[in-house]
Amino acid sequence: MVEERIWTAALVVIGDEILSGRTQDRNVAQIALWLNVQGIRLSEVRVVADREKAIVEAVNALRARNDYLFTTGGIGPTHDDITVAAIAAALGVGVVHHPKAVAVLERYYATRGGATEARLRMARVPEGADLIENRMSGAPGIRIGNIFVMAGVPHITAGMLDALTGTLEGGRPVVSGTLGCWVGESEVADLLGTMERSHAGVAIGSYPFFREGRTGANFVIRSPDAAQVDRCIADLAEALAAAGHAPVPGGI
Repeated sequence: MVEERIWTAALVVIGDEILSGRTQDRNVAQIALWLNVQGIRLSEVRVVADREKAIVEAVNALRARNDYLFTTGGIGPTHDDITVAAIAAALGVGVVHHPKAVAVLERYYATRGGATEARLRMARVPEGADLIENRMSGAPGIRIGNIFVMAGVPHITAGMLDALTGTLEGGRPVVSGTLGCWVGESEVADLLGTMERSHAGVAIGSYPFFREGRTGANFVIRSPDAAQVDRCIADLAEALAAAGHAPVPGGI
């Protein structure tokens, strides 16, 4: 039996505003969900400051051990938007103004005060890069090798993801099912481990809660194989019931 290829991606979230708590990140969830639809698993996320050395280190580490690397933040018009320069440094290439990006920005700002020098900073790319269309605000994202450089503003990021839909190679999307139970997870920890080991290709996550004065947990079963998920849910429900814990299909 040939082992199924698992495609992975990493994400570098760039910005002092995220680390300071002034801005709450909303891109991790939407990128993770989008990647799953493409058959790609988000394997790790790193948040770094607006410091070139930190960005270079993160980019080089994560692009090497994943099929794809996404970044968000730091591609605007101000002096602290240094992502493009940092990625160019990580790749050992120069920074240039992409002629298509310049044209897009000149059209976009023609009735908005013109394409100033600051605004044209958003046309800068690492040499050799392609563009990711941005239908929301003109300034494009960047694609170079296995790196995808996107805006930090969530609705603009969403538009860039939409432009990339169907263009990346991936495997099967991961599907999931949930089984709930009014039981402390420590009471069924061994059972859960045994169940996961006996169902190849399935991962079981346990998410405990305290509600209505009682302890319970929801067990989320994940796999690229929907039939495997269904079998595991059925077997887990049977095992929980046999142990005296009534399972709740769909979760609690």
